[in-house]
Amino acid sequence: MNRSEIKAKAAHFPKIVEWSEEDGCFVGTCPGLMFGGVHGQDEAKVYAELCQAVEEVIEILETDGHPLPGPLGKKQFSGKFVLRVEPALHRRLALKALASGESLNSYCVKALAKA
Repeated sequence: MNRSEIKAKAAHFPKIVEWSEEDGCFVGTCPGLMFGGVHGQDEAKVYAELCQAVEEVIEILETDGHPLPGPLGKKQFSGKFVLRVEPALHRRLALKALASGESLNSYCVKALAKA
């Protein structure tokens, strides 16, 4: 597989670079493809290193005959998922939703969107 084919496949995977207070540096990850990531003080350098790491993982997986995970961007989502919480949290959320004049679902959707 040539470099341009690897780069094209790598483009289908989300790459996230964010500041980590805990680590005191930028951390770059590619969820769904690789565990761990890269880190450093320069955000642009971390992103460049992350892109290179993603390409290397893809090359290794393909060379070893392992299938690549499906890109998240092509996955179809139903818009529904089940969330299990402690009963006390369920009660608090229901009370907050009631107080704001919303359904529990609507209140939780808004809270999740802010997160």
